[in-house]
This record gives sequence, C-alpha cells and structure tokens, in this order.
Amino acid sequence: MTVAFNTQHTGDRSRDHRGYAEPFTSEQVDGLLSEDWLRRMVGDIRNGQEELKDRLPYVCPHYGRFKDNHRSQANIIPEAFTFMTCVDVDDKELVEPAIERTKELIADEDSDWQELILRMDYSARKKLHIWLRLPVGKTIAETQQEFCDEIGVPYDECCVTPERFIFLTGIDEEIYRSPLWIKDLSEEEIEERREAYLNRGLDVDGRKLRKGGNTQGTVPQCSTSSAQQGQSPCVAEVALGASLAAFDLCAEQAGLNPAEMDLWGVHNWHANLMAVLSIGVAKLMSREQLRAVVAQRLPNYSQTEDCGKLIDYFYEKYDADKGFMNTALREINAKAQKSGAEESAGFVDLDEESELPRLPRMPLGVRDSIDAAGKALAMPVITAICPCIGALATGVVLDVHGQKKGLNLIAYIAGDPASGKGSIDPLMDAWMCEVKAVDKMYQDQEDEWRAKMRASKNKKEQPEEPKLPVRFITLNNTVANLAERLANVVGKHAFSFTPEADTVAQKWKSSVSDFSVMLRQSYDGSRYDREARSPEAVNVHIEHLLWNVTMCGTPDALYRVVTNYTDGFQSRIALARTPDNTYWQLEDKPNVLTPKQEERIRQVAHLLPLMQGEIVLPKLETKGREWLEKIRLETMMNDDRVKARQRIRICVTTQRMVCCLMLCKVCEQLIQKHGLNGAEVQLKQNPNLWKEMLLKAQTPQMLGTYDVIADSLMENALYFFRHRIENAFNSRDYAGKVNQRKRIGKNDTIFQRLDHQFTFEQAMQQSVAIKGADVTINSVQQMLKNWGKQGLIEQLEDGKFRKMESVISH
Repeated sequence: MTVAFNTQHTGDRSRDHRGYAEPFTSEQVDGLLSEDWLRRMVGDIRNGQEELKDRLPYVCPHYGRFKDNHRSQANIIPEAFTFMTCVDVDDKELVEPAIERTKELIADEDSDWQELILRMDYSARKKLHIWLRLPVGKTIAETQQEFCDEIGVPYDECCVTPERFIFLTGIDEEIYRSPLWIKDLSEEEIEERREAYLNRGLDVDGRKLRKGGNTQGTVPQCSTSSAQQGQSPCVAEVALGASLAAFDLCAEQAGLNPAEMDLWGVHNWHANLMAVLSIGVAKLMSREQLRAVVAQRLPNYSQTEDCGKLIDYFYEKYDADKGFMNTALREINAKAQKSGAEESAGFVDLDEESELPRLPRMPLGVRDSIDAAGKALAMPVITAICPCIGALATGVVLDVHGQKKGLNLIAYIAGDPASGKGSIDPLMDAWMCEVKAVDKMYQDQEDEWRAKMRASKNKKEQPEEPKLPVRFITLNNTVANLAERLANVVGKHAFSFTPEADTVAQKWKSSVSDFSVMLRQSYDGSRYDREARSPEAVNVHIEHLLWNVTMCGTPDALYRVVTNYTDGFQSRIALARTPDNTYWQLEDKPNVLTPKQEERIRQVAHLLPLMQGEIVLPKLETKGREWLEKIRLETMMNDDRVKARQRIRICVTTQRMVCCLMLCKVCEQLIQKHGLNGAEVQLKQNPNLWKEMLLKAQTPQMLGTYDVIADSLMENALYFFRHRIENAFNSRDYAGKVNQRKRIGKNDTIFQRLDHQFTFEQAMQQSVAIKGADVTINSVQQMLKNWGKQGLIEQLEDGKFRKMESVISH
C-alpha cells in the first residue's frame, strides 16, 4: 500500500512547495519513522523550538498519490483512496482519556471499531493522532464524527478535507499499531467498499459525483483565522443552481420575495432568513452550500456574525441536514433538482431508497428481512417486524423516561394496492415460525377437545375446556375470544398480524372502541379486566396486557381502523408508508425471501426469548431526549401543537424499536462468535450476558437509526392524521374544548392593536413590535390560521383580514 508523503520541505514557506506529495510504500514509511534525525527533531520541538514543526515530514492519510505529485483537490485520484482517515485530538486534557477509551475499543471483541483502529501516536506537541480504517460505506466525515462521539472528543469538521495532511513524529511516539496498519486491502475488499459508495450515489472514494465527470465539486478549504474567531471556518466557494432554486422556493413558501430579502436592515434580514430556515431549506443542502446561497441572496447580511450564528444554530439545534422531509419539502426539492439538474451535487437524493444511506448496516435477521422485501421497503419492513421482535423478546423490560415497560408495539403499514405490502407476509411467518409451531400443537389439542365435545354433547359429563397459551392470535375474532386468548398467554406477549386491515374494520365494526381500548392498554402494558353476568360468558383479569400487533392495509382502511383522534390510540401506532411504485419497471429478479434469509431470521428469533430482565440504556435515553427537545423547540417556533403532542409517544415508540434492533445485533454477535447452539448455551449459562452486550451495542451507528425512525414516524403520523386531529380537537363535541376564549398573552395584545380590517404586513409589524425581531413569517401565518379557527377573523377576497362582528361587540 502507498501513502502520499512530503519530506522535501525545509520550513521556509517562501521556498517550500507545500503542495508536493509523492507515493511512499509501507517499507519506506517504517524506515522514515525509525530515523534518528526525526526523533531528535521531535525532542527539539518539545523543548521549545516549535518553528521546527514545519520541517517535519507529513503524510496525506486519505490518498496514496496525487496527479503530478501535487497535493490538491483538483489533482485527486479517486482510485488512490486509502479508505483511511486520522482523528486529531487537540485538547491536551482529552488526550489520555481518548487513549484509554480507544484501548478499550481495541480490546472489546464486540466493538464495531476493534479492527478499524489502525494506529495511535503522539504529535510533536504531545497531542494525539488516531488512524482509522473507514467502515464500509462510511465517508471520511461520517467516520470521524462517529468515532469522536464514541471516545468523547469534539469533532473537527476541518479535519476531513481530502487533501489534508498530518505531521509525522517517529516510532518512539507510537502508542499502538495494528497489524493492518498500511497493509494492502484485497481486491474483493476494495471492490466491496467502492460498490458501497456507488450504491449511495457517491464516487469510489466517497465524494459526491458530478454529472459529466468522476470528480466532485471543490470541498471547502478551512481558514485558521476564521476558526479562531469562533465563526464556522468552512465556506463553500460556489452556490449550486439547485441550491439557489431550493432557497428561492422555500422563501416563496414563507411568503417572501427572494429578490427583496436583502433590502430592509438587520432585524428584517434576521427575520427573513429565519422564515426560510423554518420552512426547512437547511434540510435540502449542506451547511456550506447554504452559506454560499445566503452570500448571494443576502450579501449584506451574510457578512455579519449574526448570520453565521443563525445558520449554525439551525444545523446544531435541529440537526437540519439529517432531518426527515415532509411532503412540501419533497416537492420543493424535486422542483429545485429539475431546475438545477446540472448542479445537483448539494442535494439529498430522494429516490425510492433515499432513507437507506442514513441507516447503518442492519443486524442479522433485520438485514435479511429488508433484502427479502427490497431496499425501497426498508422503513415499512423495519416498522412491521419490530412488533414481532418485541413479542419474541417478551422478557425484556426497557426503562424509558424512568418507566419500565415491555417492548410493546403496534404497527400499521399503509400502501396502495400492489405497492409491495404482500412481501411483508412471509416475513411475519419467518419471525414467528417457532411460536406458530408451538401454537399448532395447542390448536391440535383444542381441535381434539372440540371433537370430544361434539361426541358427548348429550352426555351428563362434558370434557373440560383446556386453557392453552396460543400466542399468534388471529384478528378475525370476537372480543370475548380475543380477551380469553390474551388471558391464557399468562405473562408473555401475544402477537397478531393481518395483511388486510379491513379484517379488523369489518369484524370489529360494532365494537371498534373495544379494539381501541385493548390496544391502548396493551401499548402501556396496563391492567385489563372484562366481566360478564352470564356464567357462560368469559371473565378476564389480566395484570399486564401484552399484545403486539402489525397490520397492513390501504390508507382508507387505516381510517376505518382508527376512527377516534382524541383518545390516544392514533399516537400509539407506528406508521409506515410503502413507496409509490405506480410507474416502476418490473424487476428482472423480484425480491423474495430465500431459504438462507429465512434461516437467519429464524436463528435470531430463536435467541430472543432467552433474554429476560430489566435494562436501562442511557445513550438511547439521551438520544430520545435530544430528539424530543429538537421537536419541542421547532414546534414552539411555529405554534404547532399537533406535532408537539405527537412527539411524546413517538419518542417512546422509537426507543422501543431501536432497542429491538439492538437486541438483534446482540444475537448476531453471539451467533457469529459461538454459532446458534453455542449462543443459546451462552445466554442460558450467563443470564446477564445480553444486558452487557446490549449496553455496548449503543454505538453511534445504531443510535443513528433513532432519528431516521423517529422522523419517519412523525412524518407519516402528520401525513395521515394532522387535519383529522385538528378538526377533532376543534370540534364542539370535544369535551375538553373551552367555549369562552380567555384573552391572555401576546397574541391577544396583537389582535387588540389591529384595525377592524388589516393586512398580513400589518399583522407582521404588530407581531414584531410585541414579540421582537425574531418573529417568523410562519409564526404569523399560524397565528392568523388559529384566529380563523377560533372564529375571530375571516379572510377577504383581496387577501386582507377582517375581525368578526361578534368578537368586536364582545
């Protein structure tokens, strides 16, 4: 393996060619590290001669060579990518803790990083370099950010540029070296890594592709001076056409004219950019692209410190560049890509597999389920199988916000006819195979009892009805039968699946409220009682109702299953949508569940019931709280009460789903290490083993699924139910509705100060006067919308608003 080196500089920047980098073999590298002069130079630097640092040899960790030996982005050779990077720990107080944590990862056989840590060495100033092999499919930035999170050091976004170099010290400064350090990857490994990038729409070295060539747009250079001033040091050089189009469309959505946004002064500049950011423009491009766009659309404001802080605030507070897109944003993105097709490198890919690059490599069983259904159905599959996993891991109790509950989940997969929902059916059978086999034995016993009943129906003595714990329960059932089945399970999860949700709507048509109550109580694991006067009727007393359910159906069937939008049933459902495949071509080889995939699913399903006990996952809890706070701030800004309420249970549901995925990861690690039989023995002999492994499974990669799942659940809940929830809570029939409006708060003051007839601009001016310059277009629009719903105002044909006479007289 070769790496790009420079040993020819003298420290005189006026004469040195700092862009020179020639290929060095691994033997040459080792020879250089052993040189006495290098060891002496490092010692002199530490003794105060810091000017010598510029004379140290340096290595480019990311590429083995450059065109013409010239270290620059323009001369990058993608095929010379090393699949390595180097994390730089500059805070001296964090150096030793980082070393200790890295050593723990090296020693941890269950760590994803164990074989990826290649080398540790001290820098000339006794700071730290950690050399890493990139995980398959991960970019330089993703790898550095995840590893920094893992060892608890700040991530430096300036350390990921392709042409970056690292000053070398010597062999005496080496703390750790892996046998894989500067070793050649096999052709198969290289091909696998390149293919993983290409599948993400990236070049073979992980950079974004541009049409008409095999290179990426210039990556921003980092300015040391700007970094020292506390401003974001990376600034994009060119705003892409698609990025500009997206910004303009978001501005129009916010009610602004993009051409006039820079004309009104600092307070309005801030308010204008805030309005565009609130629409979600930051989700459509990188932070650097947004800076470049703002430099064109708001050239005066872009020069201010306030502008940089506002942009950074949105990316850091709302994680905007990873957020899930709503329908309006998807439409904006599609239009922007079309108008700037030749400059689309700064956009999120929104094809049918757009969520896949954001998901890490899924564990055994889950990965096979996705492959069997097709990658475009990744989120529907994950949503559908998590209730299965939670039911199988019936002994696992997860602590969420201090409340200990089982992995109780209810899922609904919505999709148009022939949209792929049918591919989920065989997955249910594979996951629940062992449960259904045991149930078959119980059902045979019940059939035998029924035969005896028929044979002795005229006899005085009747055979006693067996109470058998059938766990896979059909939804084509009566309330009484279902309640009895759930009571017989005795402390374990029951599971129900229907490929046609209309089965529920038709069978439970007259008692859908009973269905809703039972599922609500099963989600919470609360007590369920059912009594009847007749001695023949079923009496049921269940201390903790444990019942997971997965339903597939059309969107309109969903509305026949969920008919009440104020009782909390809707917020307990994990919703997923199949992609619109109306115009898809038929696959040459359609995705099917293969025997090998089915066997791997069964292996994981076999181990899950062996896990028993309570578990607290602090990193997952922290992740959930961060997401909750992000949505809380976002919804406060827009006064979006529906979304704010949805977030509470979505957070709990997502934590349970991610826990399910992590349990599969534990099973995968045990199977890989011990085989299926050995894994079973390990879990039986060491009942706490799964807990220890689950704590370690809280890796940045696994925790990264949280945002993807939570954002997806939120998007779908709002897509299907937002207007129905709003109408239900605003209905006169809603018992919690306060009929007489109390005039309190700033919005009422704004209302009082407005004339009988007023314009949007006047409402905006009064809002700024009362609330300050941070008022957004969105918040004013929402305020007016709320006034309309409350019967306070009506909108006239000319776009103006008028206060209602009844309100004025009151």
